[in-house]
Amino acid sequence: MTAKRAPCPARPWLSIVGIGEDGVAGLSSVARQLVSGAELVLGGKRHLALADSLIRGRRLSWPNPIGEALPEIETHRGRPVAVLASGDPFHYGVGDMLMRLVRPEETLCLPQPSAFALAASRLGWSQQEVSLVSLHGRALEGIVRYLHPGARILALSWDGATPAALARFLVARGMAESILTVLEHLGGPKERVRRKCAAAFDLDDVTALNTIALEVCTSPGATVVPLSSGLDDTMFEHDGQLTKREVRAVTLSALAPCHGELLWDIGLGAGAIAIEWLLRHPSLKAIGIEADDERAVRAARNAAKLGTPDIRIVQGRAPEALTGLPPPDAIFIGGGLSDPAVFDGAWRALKPGGRLVANAVSLATEARLIELFQRHGGELVRLDVARAGRVGGGKVFVWRPAAPIVQWRVTKS
Repeated sequence: MTAKRAPCPARPWLSIVGIGEDGVAGLSSVARQLVSGAELVLGGKRHLALADSLIRGRRLSWPNPIGEALPEIETHRGRPVAVLASGDPFHYGVGDMLMRLVRPEETLCLPQPSAFALAASRLGWSQQEVSLVSLHGRALEGIVRYLHPGARILALSWDGATPAALARFLVARGMAESILTVLEHLGGPKERVRRKCAAAFDLDDVTALNTIALEVCTSPGATVVPLSSGLDDTMFEHDGQLTKREVRAVTLSALAPCHGELLWDIGLGAGAIAIEWLLRHPSLKAIGIEADDERAVRAARNAAKLGTPDIRIVQGRAPEALTGLPPPDAIFIGGGLSDPAVFDGAWRALKPGGRLVANAVSLATEARLIELFQRHGGELVRLDVARAGRVGGGKVFVWRPAAPIVQWRVTKS
């Protein structure tokens, strides 16, 4: 049961103040009054130091994990509290966490230009034409989906080692001529902007507070993840347990991912369906269920390589492994339909209006899909794919048909 919030005070009591590297000098008169008049002021050690001359109330540096400060803020509900944050608190900042505690009408937010805005202004880049990425507390591989020829990316670093790590990562993917601009302490007296090619990156004195501007340049044979569904099969490491690209593209179309949705991929295999689901949009989530330990590890490697390190992999056998998982918006069943309990458990968990797609290769599984189709409705589709291959010493081409796939698609009412 979700705890009820206390009644909303009549006026804002929680001030969220963006502060830049120029400290107090960059704050408006209103922001200064809010900080100096607060009974409690929270922020990182750097933020508190920047605003030192204004603070009259009690100071509290963010604990680790940062969420442990929420009860302390709650005890001051209705009394003046100020939170100091870098730049724009609602762009990869602390604002989202604070909204779990208070209503918007209880807050007053005074943002400063974000690190992205400052970096774009220094380089003359239009933000609407740039991918904005955070590598702070996130796997480096998360940038993969944005690495396209000619792309411009602004990325928040995790620490001073991030630019060099990214340069090595780019070289390994055939993007050695890409240009990295490292921008440090933007907006303050220590501001520094330096530009290096990935192949020749040698900056070893980068401060922890930095933003990377990346201009992607690819060489022939570079590993680029296309925007389309149905990635080439060679992009996946697998042991034969792989939904082939043509069938995969049709399957993703049938799953019809929408913003923020969660997919269960039951019988994860190489992870191709879940990975391509996640690649459709950064808001999407996926849980892969795989009974075979080796396949689960292989799927994790594929996910990292293709830029979806945030996939959640559950090692276990369905339906038992489904217990306790958050209910999905869509389900793909690539294996395990021979056990009726797998479908029953998945169907119960699927949200109303959710989609379920199952593929069958064997006659036994096909018969099971026909039975489910007759019971629940939906669509039953047969997919036949043939590829041209050589015969007769390699001089003659003929069609080589793959095993047909029967696909069942259904929406839960």
